[in-house]
Amino acid sequence: MSISIRRFEDKDAAHVAELIKYTLRTCNSKDYSPEYIEANVESHTPETMTEYAHNGHFYVVVDSDRIIGIGGIAGFWGSTTESILLSIFVHPDYQGRGIGKRIIATLEEDEYFLRAGRIEIPASITGVPFYLKCGYTYKSNGTEPDEEGLIRLEKFREVR
Repeated sequence: MSISIRRFEDKDAAHVAELIKYTLRTCNSKDYSPEYIEANVESHTPETMTEYAHNGHFYVVVDSDRIIGIGGIAGFWGSTTESILLSIFVHPDYQGRGIGKRIIATLEEDEYFLRAGRIEIPASITGVPFYLKCGYTYKSNGTEPDEEGLIRLEKFREVR
């Protein structure tokens, strides 16, 4: 297994969209309705992923030439003091192997993270236990999904 992480390129968009679609349908279906999953699949098109990547920094995890993970970070609503982690997915066949931790570590070395005093993650119910292990906490002690079906987590850090 030859796994590496690199910046997202526009040519990755279709593969990333397929990875997200498969992961949502495979892993998140235990926590969400089929209607919710399909709406989420539709919101992660190749075009959307390209747009996201142009508005922040996205990274793909590659095993040989196969994309097996994705994660991004951007300014939170244009802020220079807050950032947001987005679209973190690992192919189900690779979950539990430290790939997600490598994505988080990469994002936490990115300039959007390093400049921010607060980083937010709009987490799926499915992803919350993983993010808690990575040091993120519930925003405003909110442990229930919001109107978007997400649980808001955050991490504070001292900016130097």
